Amino acid sequence: MSILGVIPIRLIDIFDIMIISFFAYLFLRFIRGTRATSILIGLLIFIILSLVGRWLDLKGFKLIIDSIKAVWVVAFVIVFQPEIRNALARIGRQRFGRFFLKYEESPLIKELINTVVYLAKQRYGALIAIERSIGLQDIVATGTRIRAVASSQLLSTIFTPESPLHDGAAVIREDQILAAGCVLPVSDNPDLLGTLGMRHRAAVGLSEQSDAVILVVSEERGTISIAVRGKLITNLDRVSLRRNLESLLKGG
Repeated sequence: MSILGVIPIRLIDIFDIMIISFFAYLFLRFIRGTRATSILIGLLIFIILSLVGRWLDLKGFKLIIDSIKAVWVVAFVIVFQPEIRNALARIGRQRFGRFFLKYEESPLIKELINTVVYLAKQRYGALIAIERSIGLQDIVATGTRIRAVASSQLLSTIFTPESPLHDGAAVIREDQILAAGCVLPVSDNPDLLGTLGMRHRAAVGLSEQSDAVILVVSEERGTISIAVRGKLITNLDRVSLRRNLESLLKGG
């Protein structure tokens, strides 16, 4: 097989391209919505300038570029350290990473369950967005930054009616509450109009634009729901809530 009858291409080359494309897709999806996006754009501009400098044979410019390239690997690791750590942690949480590990209930899942069950009993409304592979930095920027370990006590306090942050959403990354009082995009799905309140439509809206898992507590009905992938799983009890969270947060 060949391209235009000139460049020979083997099946292994096609397989190689598919692998590279797959990992490029995963990388771009991973950095979407994070500070790494702007850094990547800067890196691409740097590469383009480097190629232009070589093409025009700009010796002084090439010298500067070569000096920068000498330390770019170390700089890359330092700048992307949080993203690299999060990626490795997510790999470890996948099914193939847990195959040899003894099952343990996630502390975060336990705290989330205790929180929403308590809030549902009290008829306190709540929105909790759990970040997965797609970053939620744009959502975090709309609220009040907290940066505290996620606990049922803190989350319950955030969503008490007396709290100034109770009307917005809390955003969680790994075991950290990044922010509270955040504004979520509201779904414009016509099927939801008139059937769901603002909290549920906001939860579905975020799940349509990201892979986040969003917990919703209805203050009117005292029910617990999960929004994911544009769908709403409703009327969850403690058992079904745990089963869904374990599947979504630990199994992907």
